[in-house]
Amino acid sequence: MSGRVAVVGAGLGGLSAAVRLAAAGARVTLLEREARPGGRAGRFERDGYAFDTGPTVLTMPGLVAELFALAGEDMGEHLPVRRLDPAYRASFHDGSVLRVRGSVDAMEQEVRDVCGPGEAARFRGFAEHLGRLYRLEYPTFIDRNFRTPLDLVRPQLAALVRLGGLRRLHPLVSTHLRDWRLRRLFTFQAMYAGMSPFRALGVYAVIAYMDTVAGVFFTPGGIHRLPTELAALAGRVGVDVRYRSTVERVEVRGGRATGVRTTDGTFVPADVVVVNPDLPAAYRDLLPPGATPARVRRLRYSPSCVVVHLGLDRPLRGAEHHNIHFARGYRESFDDLLAGRLQRDPSWFLTVPTRGDPALAPPGGEVGFYLLPAPNRQGVVGTQIDWEAQAPREVLAAQRRMEAAGYGPVRDATLVTEVVTPSDWERQGMAAGTPFGASHSLGQTGPFRPRNVAPRVDGVVFVGSGTTPGVGVPMVLVSGRLAAERVAAMIGPSLRWAPRTAAA
Repeated sequence: MSGRVAVVGAGLGGLSAAVRLAAAGARVTLLEREARPGGRAGRFERDGYAFDTGPTVLTMPGLVAELFALAGEDMGEHLPVRRLDPAYRASFHDGSVLRVRGSVDAMEQEVRDVCGPGEAARFRGFAEHLGRLYRLEYPTFIDRNFRTPLDLVRPQLAALVRLGGLRRLHPLVSTHLRDWRLRRLFTFQAMYAGMSPFRALGVYAVIAYMDTVAGVFFTPGGIHRLPTELAALAGRVGVDVRYRSTVERVEVRGGRATGVRTTDGTFVPADVVVVNPDLPAAYRDLLPPGATPARVRRLRYSPSCVVVHLGLDRPLRGAEHHNIHFARGYRESFDDLLAGRLQRDPSWFLTVPTRGDPALAPPGGEVGFYLLPAPNRQGVVGTQIDWEAQAPREVLAAQRRMEAAGYGPVRDATLVTEVVTPSDWERQGMAAGTPFGASHSLGQTGPFRPRNVAPRVDGVVFVGSGTTPGVGVPMVLVSGRLAAERVAAMIGPSLRWAPRTAAA
């Protein structure tokens, strides 16, 4: 093979794969339908306000630094990041507040001040346990390509079991922590894996490790700056980046991909095609009929969310960069979501990126990113929700909740609003109307998640949250590495493959 690779989509996964492959010597063409990179990590501007449209939390920036290092560059010169302290401000129904601090030592002191010295000691032990679980899980369960589920039958699996990785998440955390607030703070992340913490596997405590031990970071310009700088890096390592270039289909001959065809008729030849759009949609829209495996058609999906973007003419009172408000009925809120109902007593999330970069708003203004977990479009109940009618209600509900939480006269301060519902996510090409992809149940995680190679079409590799290892900015960046390794195995020894480095 000549080493020609076409990458469809300039999301974080596609960019990660493209940079790695070009740095290794492949001839890479990256085709993006929009006028800018980012995919779900997009951006829109209105009346002087700039809004990130996707993820707002950046963890494990070492994965990004590794991409710059492949080109002999220092990430800090292009994408400066700083650790947030606090990473989160967590508010509870009883009026208490916990701040997730920027180091284990500082967090231990926070727990001592709010929950008492006994719980502080237990937190220290829990943080150490999370570290052990992460160091075992990362190479065993996350950063690897699986050939078959039997790849997990190895000594590391027994160690994972001993550390509680295959227990339920909430009971695992409860073994270490007694305070109900800490139990919520270290288990709510299960929602993004599409599970209740009372049903999710303990391996997903690794998300809490990334957030609360490894740290949360921010870069001026917001999360969208990440794909912008990675796209620029891709150009510097030789990737042919083409914007406003919509791929219509993957061309297949004799059961093998030969390249891609765009909507304007352009054919881009390739020995391997890397596909970044949502995996079920990619099978449906880009590959031949009959290429979709039966298990992909049977996938169960994570809950979705409603996002309300707010451009405000004054600062929010008492807000930190990231703010979580927990429902009184914590378990019941998950029960509602997973049953396909709107939460009766919701938990919700607020990011205020102008706390890190005031330039994202006009002088004196503020940007708010309000996220409310919501049913996806897969379940019977979820499909009955009229999101067109519900959308304006969600804007008003967001403003009222923020006012009740003490952020000030939000309705009077609002100059710009934009709401995104599960129906909008569905129109953007996300299966079941959720940006969180297929849920991470036992049968859809690790080696059981949809594979990153197409079983019925040779030369097609998938990247992104729909395949291994899963959802979240770090996981999607890792998916780019796993996809690039698949491509390297297909192209052969002509690529100059760099050794792995340890994850941050």
